[in-house]
Amino acid sequence: MQVGKPILYSYFRSSCSWRVRIALALKNMDYEMITINLTKDGGQQFSEEFQALNPMKQVPALKIDGITIGQSLAIIEYLEETRPTPRLLPQDPKKRAHVRMISHLLASGIQPLQNLSVLKQVGQENQLTWAQQAISSGFNALEQILQSTAGTYCVGDEVSMADLCLAPQVANADRFKVDLTPYPTISRINKSLLALEAFQVSHPCRQPDTPPELRA
Repeated sequence: MQVGKPILYSYFRSSCSWRVRIALALKNMDYEMITINLTKDGGQQFSEEFQALNPMKQVPALKIDGITIGQSLAIIEYLEETRPTPRLLPQDPKKRAHVRMISHLLASGIQPLQNLSVLKQVGQENQLTWAQQAISSGFNALEQILQSTAGTYCVGDEVSMADLCLAPQVANADRFKVDLTPYPTISRINKSLLALEAFQVSHPCRQPDTPPELRA
């Protein structure tokens, strides 16, 4: 089925790209990376070449098995369906629903509100407050939900797609100086995730396009 090595179009700081990098690492997949700088030259995602690849002009995009997929959760679900080991969606339908609920809460309910394209619209002087409010509002809900779903990780004791969304969003929260004290469950799970190799090798501070001053 596979036609050549998969190609991931990624930006080191993109939380959506990080989700996919974690999935590829967990599934032990060999792939090529092409970096798309979202801030250089007015944003390389706006080039004609990249727009032809992903009309939404966003990273990540993954070329795999002869197709190109945009949207991080669609990519992760495709990897799950074609390369199911280790699984990122539980077998139990109720747990699977919880994983998807948390994933979408993070990927649709928080991250887009503090994304680069939105922050440009709210004005430089409002960006920090806007991002903090968007993240805190979502984290208030998530902390409550995790009381009934969490074990070691977001849903039980196996890493799932929900965790792939959580760690990058906590990194965004840190970047925007959100106080994480009210979110002990989120903080505990995140600490456990960052101890895992797949989360470390895929981390924004260890990417080919990470600036020297941000490298770990």
